[in-house]
Amino acid sequence: MRAQRLAWATLAALAPVAGALAAHATPSRPQPTESYIPEPLPPHFRVVATELDGPVFADARGRTLYTWPFKIMRVGNTGDPKGQSNCTSTKTTANTGYMSPYPGGLTLPDLEDRPSCTQAWPPALAAPGARPTGKWTLVTRTDGSRQWAYDGFALYTCALDQQPGDVLCGRRYDHRDGDTAAERHPIGPDADVPPGFRVATTNLGRVLQTERGFSVYAYDGDEVGPSQAWMPMAAPATVRPHGDWSVIERSPGNRQWVFRGQPLYRHPLDDSPGSQQGSDERGWHNVYVRRAPALPADFTTQATTIGLVLADVRGMTIYTFSCGDDAPDQLGCDHPSETQAYRLAMCGGGDAERCLRSFPYVLAEPGARSGSRAWSAIDIDPMTGRRASAGQPGVLHVWAFRERPVYTYAGDHEPGDVYADGHGEFRAEREGYTAWWLRDDYFGRDQ
Repeated sequence: MRAQRLAWATLAALAPVAGALAAHATPSRPQPTESYIPEPLPPHFRVVATELDGPVFADARGRTLYTWPFKIMRVGNTGDPKGQSNCTSTKTTANTGYMSPYPGGLTLPDLEDRPSCTQAWPPALAAPGARPTGKWTLVTRTDGSRQWAYDGFALYTCALDQQPGDVLCGRRYDHRDGDTAAERHPIGPDADVPPGFRVATTNLGRVLQTERGFSVYAYDGDEVGPSQAWMPMAAPATVRPHGDWSVIERSPGNRQWVFRGQPLYRHPLDDSPGSQQGSDERGWHNVYVRRAPALPADFTTQATTIGLVLADVRGMTIYTFSCGDDAPDQLGCDHPSETQAYRLAMCGGGDAERCLRSFPYVLAEPGARSGSRAWSAIDIDPMTGRRASAGQPGVLHVWAFRERPVYTYAGDHEPGDVYADGHGEFRAEREGYTAWWLRDDYFGRDQ
């Protein structure tokens, strides 16, 4: 494919970019506050800042609120249509066949530990006398109770979230979306950006884009930036400075948006949403409303044929395992508190020791800390994949993202190898291993 040849040809040029991105992902200075547009909230609800997903709506205890949008699967549908909640207290015991190649009706694994949908995703129930407010409405559940909804979609908290700012049930950030489960989404207020802009969440942070998803850039060389080959982001004559946003006049009647003191541009070679080709040019970079939390100090960055990926101290690609089961309630199966049957089947045919050889955990030093809540070092029982108890023999101390362990792959022999990317069902869209991208915009380019 031309895209793969292009990626190989640019590896040398990307080396300084990789270093810049690694520094970009490990900020040492305090993060600026991400602005949002205030709106009326029902009593006891509030907005909470998170490291990964920006400002989110939260309940009275500060727990992030999620929606479960309706999704048309390959041979069935699941999730919540507007005005309805399909998450019930009845424990699901069989798969549906909506996603997997297997027929519906097969018994699900680890039924003795499997929670019901409402145990994993407690509904945001409304108090007696609660009344709609703005986009906040009420839906009636099948048991007659009333549940808060936002923009028509029923709201839930996640049983994994324990303190304000936790978004442990947030979705992964990559291009794979075709055969994924009907994922839950954290919700929050609209970003305080001018018309024509939006904020998107990526593994590098909350990035500024045009409303169509094209990258926005700033230049480090001078305050105004070069004018040739780059397209200044034009500001209408009627706009006024606001918060982080201001306007400069490049020439009489030619006004340009400025964000936090940096004039904004688009790059003409970005021919599709999400492309970041402009950041390949020295001195230019994407613009982040908030950068991602610091990476563990032992991690490195590698340029590969699929983009820039996170790697361990040896330069070996780091992989995450993601999983949503094929039951009607689409529960997760990748967190240590959830069934490990899918992962063990994928990495070793159900054999835990084989999994340890094929996809070894990324080990953390005793007492290792990341400085963020997104990354943590946790104790894992390698034979079960579950969290280990205190004093348990044979425990592994491993790195985890959103409390989910990360791995390397035995089939990768040198830095830059990514042979396990997409290892799983439907290119790992349903379940499987994917490389931990820092930049993945090579996909879909001239293939």
